[in-house]
Amino acid sequence: MKHEEKIPYKIYLEESEMPRAWYNLRADMKKKPAPLLNPATHKPMKAEELAGVFCDELIEQELDEDTAFFEIPEEIRNFYKMYRPSPLIRAYCLEEKLGTPARIYYKFEGNNTSGSHKLNSAIAQAYYAKKQGLKGVTTETGAGQWGTALSMACSYLGLDCKVYMVKCSYEQKPFRREVMRTYGASVTPSPSMETEVGRKILEKHPGTTGSLGCAISEAVEKAVTSEGYRYVLGSVLNQVLLHQSVIGLETKTALDRYGVKPDIIIGCAGGGSNLGGLIAPFMGEKLRGEADYRFIAVEPASCPSLTRGVYAYDFCDTGMVCPLAKMYTLGSDFIPSANHAGGLRYHGMSSILSELYDQGLMEATSVKQTEVFEAAEYFARIEGILPAPESAHAIRVAIDEALRCKETGEEKTIVFGLTGTGYFDMVAYEKFHDGMMNDYIPTDEELAAYRAKLPKIE
Repeated sequence: MKHEEKIPYKIYLEESEMPRAWYNLRADMKKKPAPLLNPATHKPMKAEELAGVFCDELIEQELDEDTAFFEIPEEIRNFYKMYRPSPLIRAYCLEEKLGTPARIYYKFEGNNTSGSHKLNSAIAQAYYAKKQGLKGVTTETGAGQWGTALSMACSYLGLDCKVYMVKCSYEQKPFRREVMRTYGASVTPSPSMETEVGRKILEKHPGTTGSLGCAISEAVEKAVTSEGYRYVLGSVLNQVLLHQSVIGLETKTALDRYGVKPDIIIGCAGGGSNLGGLIAPFMGEKLRGEADYRFIAVEPASCPSLTRGVYAYDFCDTGMVCPLAKMYTLGSDFIPSANHAGGLRYHGMSSILSELYDQGLMEATSVKQTEVFEAAEYFARIEGILPAPESAHAIRVAIDEALRCKETGEEKTIVFGLTGTGYFDMVAYEKFHDGMMNDYIPTDEELAAYRAKLPKIE
């Protein structure tokens, strides 16, 4: 396949082209996401009710549905300059190997020490905590990418950082854990005996490998019982998708420079931060009637919140101490199998993405774990980047779509998000290479049992 001369292998933006404002997708949504509800009253949460858990300015971002752009503080932009703008890469080698007429691009977010896109929101949330005069923050982490990013941000700003890491990931990814500790964070496997909610979960589910819902409960409890601390979250929330919009804004600027319009935009989906950030400006155009795109969310078959969940109000955490969110959910009590895509283990999906999916504005598909690692290995051998298991979900579907173009002869442009690198995920690659990886998929009966426990909202 002959390379187009005008489009380089890597598209780098100038520092001046880095976004100066985050884009709030909700401003262009005619039907807004449903509000967070107080679990006691079932009334919409007010700012003062969230103040004991979240930082003040982050609450404003969380609740604002009308402001299209939030200016990025200069201190955060200066931090971004260490690794942003990130490159948009044309996968010429992959196109040639597949023999497809499709043009494939990926936005690479792994070019920082945290190894993923999570740093985009971590530095923002840590900045607002520091600005508020707090001592530190608490959080949860699945694969460890968010915990790593937050520990970096807190170290840079001189904040204490307490991380509750999903137990199966804590055991599978010891090096990610040690990077967090290197940056000064304390890391506890969740569920733990440190918190009341952790002890209750262990009593109910002895020997459990944990879930993001469990770890969230512990982190929130620690924050509200520790003076000078607040809780921060790496995905799901509106504020996180807002910060991650830098991914999509840069992607669109790079494509516009060469007159390229994508047909299909693909992202892995756990809680929604990467996918929501990548599609934000493109979805905005679709909502405003300016352009049309096909959006595909890719989730693991072992934790299929969009493809097999229900759209309903549910607790954001297993311990049922957080607000209720209307989202596609498997049930807050759902604990997925110990799959190796640790960052895609959340029982629900971002309220923004859930509403867009419910309106038919985006698609969703689920893929099996072994198929994901087949794609990851194939991509690594051809493009030279070892992808994180989470990212490989998007790679799997991007390859499938490119092969479909090969069958039909359609010259479509495919863009996907490569959220990070997999160099701390070698236990998972080892399991795959040794034939020890399985494809556990929850049964309809299991999911029905979890759905039966959903809260009853009038």
